Amino acid sequence: MELAKVFYSCYVCFCKSLFILTFLTLFFMKTGFKTLGAYKISYELAMIIFNLTKAFPKEETYSLTDQVRRSSRSICVNFAEAYRKRLFIRHFVSKLTDCDAECSETQVWLELAKDCQYITTSQYNEIILKYIDVGNLLGDMINNPEKYQEKPRSKNTVQVIPTPK
Repeated sequence: MELAKVFYSCYVCFCKSLFILTFLTLFFMKTGFKTLGAYKISYELAMIIFNLTKAFPKEETYSLTDQVRRSSRSICVNFAEAYRKRLFIRHFVSKLTDCDAECSETQVWLELAKDCQYITTSQYNEIILKYIDVGNLLGDMINNPEKYQEKPRSKNTVQVIPTPK
């Protein structure tokens, strides 16, 4: 009987933990970096580039195709890292400048793809305009990091309740 109580309490504890984990996941998905315009647009562009590059010639697989895919994805990834470093402004800005550099690199790769006639001028123009938007959003974040700064966490956030003797 005692063993059944132990299993039951473990089950209840597991269910509570699962509920808390689910709640936190949903909360941060609604308020995290995925809700910010720079991330949304750069992620959308990374997927567009992925699909466009499927039609690139095989001889470009390990050069232009690989490089434009990597640089476009790197913007989103660095943005996620930057968001987690908001507590430390210099680190936050440093990661955002990495995003901005990758944004510029992607634009150059796209220009090369256009000049090699792997994408049309209209495709290029449409994508470049969106990358200019991403660059402007990143520039605003770089110039005004305090607007995005995370509040420091208090060391006394967990209340310890003494156990009765």
